Amino acid sequence: MAWEILFSEAFIIALLSAGVRLATPILLTSLGEIFTQRSGILNLGLEGMMLIGCFSTFLVAYYTNNVLLALLAGALAGAVIAFVHAVVCISARANQTVSGIALNFVALGLAGFFFRLRLGIQLTPPTVEGLDTLKIPLLGDIPFIGPILFDQNVIVYFTFILVPIYWWFLFKTTYGLKIKAVGENPKAADTLGINVFRVRYACVIFGGLMAGLGGASLALGQRGQTFMEYMVAGRGWMALVLVMFSKWNPARALAGALLFGITDALQLRVQALDIGIPYHFLLMLPYAVTLIVLIGVSRKAERPAAMGVPYKRE
Repeated sequence: MAWEILFSEAFIIALLSAGVRLATPILLTSLGEIFTQRSGILNLGLEGMMLIGCFSTFLVAYYTNNVLLALLAGALAGAVIAFVHAVVCISARANQTVSGIALNFVALGLAGFFFRLRLGIQLTPPTVEGLDTLKIPLLGDIPFIGPILFDQNVIVYFTFILVPIYWWFLFKTTYGLKIKAVGENPKAADTLGINVFRVRYACVIFGGLMAGLGGASLALGQRGQTFMEYMVAGRGWMALVLVMFSKWNPARALAGALLFGITDALQLRVQALDIGIPYHFLLMLPYAVTLIVLIGVSRKAERPAAMGVPYKRE
């Protein structure tokens, strides 16, 4: 009976619809990191920035019940943490790997401390309403495709619209070419009059803003959502892998994020069916499958030449 449900049309539609929704946080974070790395800065603090964004969004939503304000708070919180990373790595020229990892620990400590400070320890965890689904007229009624793509919350629509916009910005505009120049050869870019420090600061802060928004979408992606210190659950690290898989291209990042989201949705639903597979294996499944596929197709990925290398104007 369980296996019949697993291959039914209703199950597949629900699976793909949930996969699209679960792909959103990691896709938002990856899109921002593409800008950061294209400018020549490596940000390993995405996990912490997502967590801070998630916590800030939850806290503002809990006290104000204003979804728009909560999303803005999450995005700004990620941008603030990213600004710290930018100062340390660009102005102070410190090790970018150490800075990013340190920010992850700092973010985890701050989120846990302020959560307990503001809300204490409760037997029943506090929850927020989250985002309602918004069915697009006519498109949402298309058989099979409609419920999957056109019956989602507003953040999902917003994220998927960003993909072609960011692709166009990076590959078809002068600003995108400047970012690439700074990431490939900052000295040559500086000689041409491009302000390397300004471009890198802008890209790092923007990447943090997108990571914070990714955390915000995780906090409000479902109704009755609560906050937990480990709810990001490695999605920041997966976003880093996804950037490499995408070869710093937003369109390819979309494909990788959907792979992770659908696999994550699958393990959740298979657990509910109780078909005899250990839940420990199922919890591992989305990360293992995504890593295997992404690493397999990313062997020839060539990162920006100056990524991770501090720039000092002579």
